Amino acid sequence: MSDYEVRPAVMGDAKAIAEVHAITAKAAYEGILPDDQLRALAPATREAKWREAIEFSEPQVHVAELDGEIVGFVGFDRSRDAKTPSTTGEIWALYVKPEHWDHGVGVALWDAARDGLEEEGCTVVTIWVPLRNDRAMRFIELAGFKREMKTAKTTALGSVKIEEIRLKRAV
Repeated sequence: MSDYEVRPAVMGDAKAIAEVHAITAKAAYEGILPDDQLRALAPATREAKWREAIEFSEPQVHVAELDGEIVGFVGFDRSRDAKTPSTTGEIWALYVKPEHWDHGVGVALWDAARDGLEEEGCTVVTIWVPLRNDRAMRFIELAGFKREMKTAKTTALGSVKIEEIRLKRAV
């Protein structure tokens, strides 16, 4: 049984979500992005995005709390990829503060997203993961996702090009 409570995000959570996003992105992309770009990953640049996501439920956002502190979040909705059926969902974002890695938070958030996607009528779910983000790749593969090798693409993240691949599994 987890001590983490997962619930739908409310507008007042946007700042904490932005902080989790920035802190976790810095840790996850260390060694992948240059230091100056890691320093630029500030919560202030993300709060408006998450406020809008919560307001319009695009994507749907759930947070994980421990003792009243938001320690992780997941954003999920229909797939944004062109030519995917309406029954294809996507994990748009899944971030957990580094000090809570390996404590079941990611699994609890994935479970909430899977339930939400199932309620939306999705039968398949995808997620895009940078190939060099070993921790994320390991977590996603342990959650039952399989790599779709023909989907590999290069994405610009600031001044750096990142190789990403889509992974997929049944909801």
